[in-house]
Amino acid sequence: MITKVVVKDARFPLAAGAGSDAIHQNPVYSYTVACLYDDKGNCGTGLAFTLGAGNELVCAAARFYGEKLVGKDLPEIMAAFGDWFKQRSDEQQFRWLGPHKGVVHLALAAVTNACYDLWAKQQQVPLWKLLLDLTPEQLVNTLDLSYLEEILSREEAVRMLTDMQPSRSSREGVLKQGYPAYDTSAGWFNYSDDQLETNCKRALENGFKALKLKVGAKNPETDIRRAHIVRNTVGDDIKVMVDANQQWNLPQAIAIGKRLADIRPYWIEEPTHPDDVLAHKKLADALDPVKLALGEHVPNKVIFKNYLETGCAGFIQVDAVRVGGVSEFLTVSLLCKKYGVPVVPHVGDMGQLHQHLVLFNHIGMGHDALFLEHIPHLRAHFSTPALITDGFYQTPEMPGSSCDLLSVNTFPG
Repeated sequence: MITKVVVKDARFPLAAGAGSDAIHQNPVYSYTVACLYDDKGNCGTGLAFTLGAGNELVCAAARFYGEKLVGKDLPEIMAAFGDWFKQRSDEQQFRWLGPHKGVVHLALAAVTNACYDLWAKQQQVPLWKLLLDLTPEQLVNTLDLSYLEEILSREEAVRMLTDMQPSRSSREGVLKQGYPAYDTSAGWFNYSDDQLETNCKRALENGFKALKLKVGAKNPETDIRRAHIVRNTVGDDIKVMVDANQQWNLPQAIAIGKRLADIRPYWIEEPTHPDDVLAHKKLADALDPVKLALGEHVPNKVIFKNYLETGCAGFIQVDAVRVGGVSEFLTVSLLCKKYGVPVVPHVGDMGQLHQHLVLFNHIGMGHDALFLEHIPHLRAHFSTPALITDGFYQTPEMPGSSCDLLSVNTFPG
């Protein structure tokens, strides 16, 4: 039985330049930390990610959601978690603050993720194994498929997972070899050209086969120059992605995107406003064959559905600490599997939770093991930080979702 909920406001200032992009110049990596305690001494930790100011609002909403679980039996909740999730996301008054987006949805993510972490700890298995051990019916019971009925019914979701079961063994090698990672920290926006070149060389030395550059400068020539520095430094065989963090309007995205095509970007990420699905469709058509990566700031399954139906997303970057947590992440992954679009998550959790989810996506759903973003800046704050060896995430073996923090710098403090 769940005995109490504790929600903490954790904020971690970064070193100069780290985490910077065209929109967010001075980020403070922050978590709403939801902790669910049971009567056996277990604690489930769930995270939602923000960049500082306003994190206290998410914490207040998370306390509201968490208190709904006190006195409840977690296995019973998880047996029909999709129903619980729908009830909470449609809270009569909170829904007016969303629906299914913003502060209230981030809060639901923190509590949802705490539920999955506690569930895995109660079973004494890592989250990836818990998910793989569920039957297709049990897994789908944890999902809320409302507003998707015309393209993904419960029956089809169960069938998709069932169809993947006979071939699972052919994909389990990833557990030994590790899941490929790509380096985001090489190309933060505020790094100098010299630091950018040094970081790219270091990424190659550390075994990364892909890395990302932040773009979106006021002068497009800056972006073009820096993009060529990266390509010339890493050579032709390394994947290079560029990320504008929503800085451009559509005409700018078309013009600058066409010039960036010279460095053969593997994708252009978040080129314009994340709610403007039709603009992304026009952009994808204009830049073809360069692909777009979308989803860091897409808040829910319905908008992801729109992106997938228009066919403009080359890669989906759903983030389980941005949408409504693990449950909605898995729902979006199923949608992507149906539409044949790779899932390469954004990692507001620094890869701690997502290293479990991509293993399930690959083994349980049949998604390609493409790669997972790696951001190292908060390693020192996690009790079991994600382990990267020669450019690969090593399979986590501790029970839970790897989200326990060693210390929380509670704000204010």
